[in-house]
Amino acid sequence: MKMLRLALAVLLTAVPPALAGTLPLSAISAYLNSFETARADFTQLNADGTISTGDLSIRRPGRARFEYDPPNQALVIAGGGQVAIFDDKSNQPPEQYPLAKTPLNIILQRKVDLGRARMVVGHDGDATSTRVIAQDPEHPEYGTIALYFTANPVELRKWVITDSTGSATTVILGKLQTGVALPASLFNIVGETSRRVRD
Repeated sequence: MKMLRLALAVLLTAVPPALAGTLPLSAISAYLNSFETARADFTQLNADGTISTGDLSIRRPGRARFEYDPPNQALVIAGGGQVAIFDDKSNQPPEQYPLAKTPLNIILQRKVDLGRARMVVGHDGDATSTRVIAQDPEHPEYGTIALYFTANPVELRKWVITDSTGSATTVILGKLQTGVALPASLFNIVGETSRRVRD
């Protein structure tokens, strides 16, 4: 575990020195709006100190799928305005809550506009990356998402979601492939639930 944490610390700091300064919000919004679908592998640091890996699929607007690597058999799907958490250790239906009440909703919208009043509450950068901290301007109590980007070209590298309780979850992305073919079935919560019942 100590070696894994050390490797992860190196990963967190090994961002290529592609940016000198801070990317403007307009450029970041344009980048996020430039693709409808994307896929990447990810490493997740959970609030309890555990680490998970897996594959992320995004299909905007409003859809995402976090498929975790074994032995973790959990699955998280955003679709149909809901977020569902499937736990293979439980025979119960997935836990669900509205996507609109999560900070992830900000980057899954049909049109991302980080210039919207009171949406961005932090915007800074250094020689390696730009950080944008965003919230739902109508409901700041839902939490924040801190997005980290590199430049040349602009690329999303990491995000940190802090929920309403102050609990933080970090997702570090591998190479983000955009414009990929992703079937709608990947984001169908009802279909996934039915499939698991049959299996």
